[in-house]
Amino acid sequence: MLERYGVAIRIVGILGVAALGFFALHALLADVHARDVRAAFHQVGAGQLAGAIALTAISYFLLTLYDVLALRIIGRPLPYRTAALAALTSYTLSHNFGFALLTGGPARYRIYSAAGLEAADILRVIATASITFWAGIIVMAAAALAVHPVPLAFGAWAVPIAAQRALGIATIVAVGLSILALRGGTRTIHIFKWHFPRPTAGQACLQVGLAALDLAAASAALLVLVPGAGLSVFPTVFLGYALGIVVALLSHVPGGVGVFEAVVIAALPGVDPPKLLAALILYRVVYYLLPLGLGAILFAIHERRSIRRPLATAFGALRFALHGIAPTFLSGLVFVGGVVLLVSGSLPAIPARLHLLRDLVPLPFVEASHIAASLAGTALLLIAPGLYRRLDAAFLMCRALLLAGAAFSLAKGIDYEEALILLGIAGLLQLSHPAFYRRTAMTGLPGTPRALATVVVALALSTWIGFFAFKHVAYQDDLWWRFAWSGDASRFLRGSFAAAIVLVGVAVYRLFGHARPPATEPLADDGGITQPALAHSQRTDAMLALTGDKRFLRSESGEALLMYQVQGQSWIVMGDPIGPKTEWPDLLWRMREMADAAQGRVLLYQISLASVPVAIDLGLQLVKYGEEARVALPGFTLDTPDRKSLRHAERRAEREGAVFEIVAAAEVPAIMAELRAVSDAWLRAKRQSEKAFSIGRFDPAYLARFDCAVVRQHGRIVAFANIWTTGTREELSVDLMRHAETMPYGTMDYLFVQLMKWGSAQGYRWFNLGLAPLSGIESRRLAPMWARIGALLYRHGDAFYGFEGLRAYKDKFSPVWEQRYIAGPHGVGMARGLIDLQTLVSGGAKSVAGRKRLALVA
Repeated sequence: MLERYGVAIRIVGILGVAALGFFALHALLADVHARDVRAAFHQVGAGQLAGAIALTAISYFLLTLYDVLALRIIGRPLPYRTAALAALTSYTLSHNFGFALLTGGPARYRIYSAAGLEAADILRVIATASITFWAGIIVMAAAALAVHPVPLAFGAWAVPIAAQRALGIATIVAVGLSILALRGGTRTIHIFKWHFPRPTAGQACLQVGLAALDLAAASAALLVLVPGAGLSVFPTVFLGYALGIVVALLSHVPGGVGVFEAVVIAALPGVDPPKLLAALILYRVVYYLLPLGLGAILFAIHERRSIRRPLATAFGALRFALHGIAPTFLSGLVFVGGVVLLVSGSLPAIPARLHLLRDLVPLPFVEASHIAASLAGTALLLIAPGLYRRLDAAFLMCRALLLAGAAFSLAKGIDYEEALILLGIAGLLQLSHPAFYRRTAMTGLPGTPRALATVVVALALSTWIGFFAFKHVAYQDDLWWRFAWSGDASRFLRGSFAAAIVLVGVAVYRLFGHARPPATEPLADDGGITQPALAHSQRTDAMLALTGDKRFLRSESGEALLMYQVQGQSWIVMGDPIGPKTEWPDLLWRMREMADAAQGRVLLYQISLASVPVAIDLGLQLVKYGEEARVALPGFTLDTPDRKSLRHAERRAEREGAVFEIVAAAEVPAIMAELRAVSDAWLRAKRQSEKAFSIGRFDPAYLARFDCAVVRQHGRIVAFANIWTTGTREELSVDLMRHAETMPYGTMDYLFVQLMKWGSAQGYRWFNLGLAPLSGIESRRLAPMWARIGALLYRHGDAFYGFEGLRAYKDKFSPVWEQRYIAGPHGVGMARGLIDLQTLVSGGAKSVAGRKRLALVA
């Protein structure tokens, strides 16, 4: 049940905690009015704001040192600029939107993977930085309890001062002893199957010291914003701050909105609530939003400069696409723009500006602009995650909504401050326009359940702010329909209701609509097959291009060709590219870019060692699929001890009347009816249906392209196979092999032997016997999971497919075995790609290749 509904349970839990936070905040501020908070805002001076900004800068600088130290602990030090970039991008995103692994984690991964770190090392950096943070929280909280305990009461139960001081001292002693224990011993900590580098005692002290200074600076930034607060209350403020941070992190509410504020206000009963609330609001702006905005500006500029550099190769283009992180920041900034519009709609208009507006526009225009601004804000919240996915539709919609939101802000109350913010965000978005290259339909924009949960929290925040601002208003039924210049509360209710309706509508669409957009049609050549590509091919599997169920991507010269098909979200490439090897990398990179632009995944199926280096450059995971058997044809003979069984099969088949014949392609239509009868009987006997993509099927138009090898018994065709050949006479093979139920003993052995003799006489170098799936996969203790599963299926999977029997059969011909691989995305993406591959090859109703063939036949 947890596996099936785990995500839904977590989302409901997060929304529940957020609701409790807003209810608690409402109860704690029951006696506080908006005018008191506005008065507290005016008491905050420029010096206090400057001090808070300076302390914030110090805190973020210390946060960058978290990663610097973590990289040294794991033994993979990098330049400071790389570690600082990774830390800043990660923390600014996770601070504002929560879900640290989902927001900050990918930012770290993009930067560190580009610097050469493996995924396991990046995970160790994240874990080490997290330990640093929690060590600082524990030590600073313990120090505050030991040095300056405060009265703590929970209902009738109070924590004695002496107990607090004892707890603080004991915690500090325990941490000190733990650091001393790190001297000497092993350098690795093992937790289940994971292992982490153990810091030295000196590094552990640095971890605690860095985190303590960081938390001190961050909490001091909040303290200086509280009007009239002195240094003497710092221990109390820090305890409340630390408790609020911990609860916000554990709750997983995006940014800890509402939860952090409720905990801090509850933990600091001695501080004037209006002043503390004003300080918390300013703290959100200074410590959370300003770094996010600064990061977005820097990375938008970086993205623009990067995209304007000449990209000489496809590798450069893909590297830019993978490692550019400006869209991540712009997604967050646009989300903030949406929140600004919603919060603005929940606050009363400034009377002087509204009075000026009365002389310019009629009241209905203002009312409509107010609702339109709330709807634009809601739409920005919903579409912002699409920027993170680099969707072109998200870019177009967000840009339009930001410009419209700025116009509505001016029309509903001359709110030029928020209009300037929205226009600034729109400018940054336009600056990074080239980064949003993935084509998608507008209907593909609604995000994931987690994204919708974040939107719900943001809408709840704006609604709570509205009820707080208008708590003096007596809510009545006619308030919904009251239209007046002084009707701020009515406009707030109507705007919030409209936003809620839009959110519910999107949630219903997300629940019942299609979960993902269909793969977009690529800009590839799906026309005829160029003869140069096939003429230069050294492998017979290039003939799969003629089966009629594939798409094609040609090189600029037209001499190289790549076969593929799109199944679900998987762009599956069949075998190695056809044509000169010098053009293979460009073709595969172009395919990778096309799949990425369509939000798909690339899967390379049955590639040889020649394509493996390019697959590695593409960042794909390699899985050994099996081995291909090739028989050398020059001087081919059965007069060897290891081919004794083949000699016996040949002689017996001939004694029983078997006769081998090569039917030229021009004469194949004349025997098509006989071939169909054999094929239909074979399918019935095997209880199989026609496959697709990786093998041919019985199609008269397809079979008529090739010579056909047949075995007759008393004039009746009992077996056949269409012949694949290369123009260079490098290789000979067969595709469709079918036989009758009654035939001479060893008929198929006889057919292969005769074809090999014919090929040797015609000057062909190799006969390709095809693949033995899962063959040659090593199952060792340290082998990857894919290899162990494959080896297990090979040994014990005869009930599903005769893996070992097929290998043993082909071994009779004494072939040379060559490895074949599947290359695909890492992790779950590989499993999904293999499922799509199985669907595609099956040739059934769900197979794109199967449907395409049937359409051609019809």
